[in-house]
Amino acid sequence: MKVLILGSGGREHALAWAVKRSERVTEIVCAPGNGGMAQIARCVPTDLADVNSMIKVVEAEQPKLTIVGPELPLSLGIVDALRERGFRVFGPTRTAAMLETSKGFAKRFLQRHNIPTASYAVCTSPAELEKAIDIFHAPIVVKADGLAAGKGVIICQSRRTAVEAAQSLFEGTLLGEAERQVVIEEFLEGEEISFLCLSDGRHVAPLVPAQDHKRIGEGDTGPNTGGMGVYSTEAMLDPGMTEWILRHIVHPTIQGMADEDAPFTGVLYCGLMMTARGPQVLEFNARFGDPETQAILMRLESDLLEALESCVDGRLADTELRWNQGASACVVASSAGYPGSYKTGFPITGLEDAARIPGVEIFHSGTSLAEDQVVTAGGRVLGVTATAASLEEALQRAYQAIGEVRFEGMYYRRDIGHRALKRSK
Repeated sequence: MKVLILGSGGREHALAWAVKRSERVTEIVCAPGNGGMAQIARCVPTDLADVNSMIKVVEAEQPKLTIVGPELPLSLGIVDALRERGFRVFGPTRTAAMLETSKGFAKRFLQRHNIPTASYAVCTSPAELEKAIDIFHAPIVVKADGLAAGKGVIICQSRRTAVEAAQSLFEGTLLGEAERQVVIEEFLEGEEISFLCLSDGRHVAPLVPAQDHKRIGEGDTGPNTGGMGVYSTEAMLDPGMTEWILRHIVHPTIQGMADEDAPFTGVLYCGLMMTARGPQVLEFNARFGDPETQAILMRLESDLLEALESCVDGRLADTELRWNQGASACVVASSAGYPGSYKTGFPITGLEDAARIPGVEIFHSGTSLAEDQVVTAGGRVLGVTATAASLEEALQRAYQAIGEVRFEGMYYRRDIGHRALKRSK
C-alpha cells in the first residue's frame, strides 16, 4: 500500500522510517519532506499552511493512508477535509485538535472533567490580566493561547515581568502575531514527562514515555525551543504510575472529548509535570512530539502502520504494541542562533560515518538537497538518535555519532539525559 506523510521535520522522517519497516508498504510519499526523507521516500511539494494545496497532493497520489505530522495542518482542518473526500487519514479533527491549538480551551476542558492541572486564568485583555494576576505567586507562567512552535511559554520571576510578557503576547511583538487571549498559570515544581497514547476515539494504547529538553542551553538554561533532545527508558515510569496516568488523565480526556461530540482519533500527547501532589497536565498536543517521536519509535518493535490503521478503523482494542526494553536517546543539532534568527544553506558532512555506528539513525529536521548535497534548511537540523541496552550506552552512541557530523554554526547540548544519569549514580 502507498502511504502519504504530511510534514517536513524530524518527526515525519521518523514516522516514514518506522512505516517503511512494514511489509505491507510499497511506497512512501512525503509532502513536502526534506533532504533526509528524500532518501527513503518520494518527496512532492505542498504548502502545509494551505488546505487546498494539501488536498491536491492527496487527490493526485491516492494513498491508502495519509498521516498528518505537524500541528498547523491539524489546526486548519486538513483531517476534516480529507475525510469529507473519502480518504483514510490518521489524525484528529480540527475541533478535537483544539486540545493543542487553544491553551484556553484545554484548561477549561481539564477543569470541566476534573483532570489534574495547574491553577490558571484565561485573560482576553491586558486589563483583565492585571486584575487576575494578583492571585498568583511568583514565579508565574504566561502562555500564548495559540500555536507557538514550542516558544509560547514564558516563566516569569515577578508580577511585573509577567505583565510585560503577556503584553508582548497581546501586542504580537513576542511571536509575530497578536494573541486574542493569554493563559496565566501557577508554576509547578517537578520533572516533566511526555506521555503519548494512540486513540481511536474510544480506546487508548500508551506509547513508552520520554523526557524532552526544551531549553536551548545546558543545565536547562536559556529560552524555550521546539526541543533540543530527548530520552526514553523503561525506568521512567513504573507500571503503577502508568496505570494512574491512564485512569486519571488519559481515559477521562478521551471520554470527555467523546462526550463533547469531538471524539479524538490520533495521538494524544500529554505533557505532564510529576509534582509532589501527583502528575499534573502542563499541556496537550494533538500529534506526535518532536523530538520525542524519534526516540520513541526507535524502541517500537511492532508494526507502526498496523497501529495507526487500527486507530483510523476504530479497532485499537485489538492491537498490541511491543517495545524494546532498553533505552533510546536523541540529540538535536541546531543552527547557530536558534531559537532566534539563523542562517541556512550550509553543507552537512559526516552523515554516512555517523549512520554506520551501531544502533544509530539520523533523522533530518531541517535539511534540503542542493545539487545532491544535503544542506541546512531550518533551526533544528538533525536528530541524532540511538538505542542500546542502557541509557548511558544510548547516549554514548548518539554523542559519538553527532561528533562525526559537521556544518557551519552547528550547536547541540552535551547534557541530554543529565537528570536520569545523575539519579543512576
